[in-house]
Amino acid sequence: MKVAQLTKYNKKNPQILISNASLPPLGPYDLLIQVKAAGVNPLDNLIAWGDLKLVVPYKLPQTLGNEFVGLVQQTGKDVTNFKVGDRVYGRNPLNNIGAFAEELVVNQSAVAHVPEYLTNQEAAGVPLTALTAIQALELLQAKPGQTLFISGGTGSFGAMAIPIAVAKGLKVITSGSPQNQQRVEQLGVNKFIDYTKEDYTKVLSGIDLVIDTLGGKETIKQMAILRPHGKLVSLRGIPNKEFAKRMKMSKFKQGLFSLASRSIEKEAAKKKIDYQFLFVTANGQQLAAANKILVENQIHPTVGKIFSLDEVPQAMKKVQQGHNKGKVIIDMSKN
Repeated sequence: MKVAQLTKYNKKNPQILISNASLPPLGPYDLLIQVKAAGVNPLDNLIAWGDLKLVVPYKLPQTLGNEFVGLVQQTGKDVTNFKVGDRVYGRNPLNNIGAFAEELVVNQSAVAHVPEYLTNQEAAGVPLTALTAIQALELLQAKPGQTLFISGGTGSFGAMAIPIAVAKGLKVITSGSPQNQQRVEQLGVNKFIDYTKEDYTKVLSGIDLVIDTLGGKETIKQMAILRPHGKLVSLRGIPNKEFAKRMKMSKFKQGLFSLASRSIEKEAAKKKIDYQFLFVTANGQQLAAANKILVENQIHPTVGKIFSLDEVPQAMKKVQQGHNKGKVIIDMSKN
């Protein structure tokens, strides 16, 4: 089968080759899936650059791709939740990525059925963002009635996270560009901050929870809008020791992440803030729970530029460049 494989880590020019590879044997709880489409994410570039080797040290060559939609072709002998012909989607487990392929083998626990109203291209952009939103809110221990600020909530993450947060009874505040205000307000936000006119750090205070999508200096700025003992989960910040513990990493790696995050942890302690870093993991049950919210709100993820499997390197470059109006997608039917 045809795959897009990383053959050399490199920050400036990772080597990605379109080649042929064989599938691993089908385990008793595994599904063989014919991939129809796959989402392309900043995560794919981070892996190719070697930035995540400390988190997951992949042995090269490694087929890339972290989220997919496809049809079940074969089931393991103990699979009970899925049958041949089912349309499913999922986020690949960290130790078994490989969505940029014509076929893949994945444990049934990582996937969920796809809502019928979604096209394959739309569905390919759901798993990573939906799971990130659910797992971030879980890590925040979010409760109905609490205020939640999502930085830069007008992108693909916000489009998924806002309705999920609203469905859980949270009062959602976000910031973004004015041309997206109406669309975001329709998702149920309580307050929209036009960043071209207002600085969120000047107009917000006493916030209960923050999901930081920006990282860098913005992480510190967002701490300032939280109430004492408020909580912040960063998707782009610095991994800390608690993250390493949740990922069941070695004591050595826990120590390394403790050192790396010392500055941000010190800042959080000074402001009496609980800081956490999230690296989203595969979870079919959580994805199935998100389906209900998707269907009720008829959420259609915005699809951006479409590439073929042969064009994976170009698709990853496109994601790296940023400013994409919608999710970059690999469509296996595109030649």
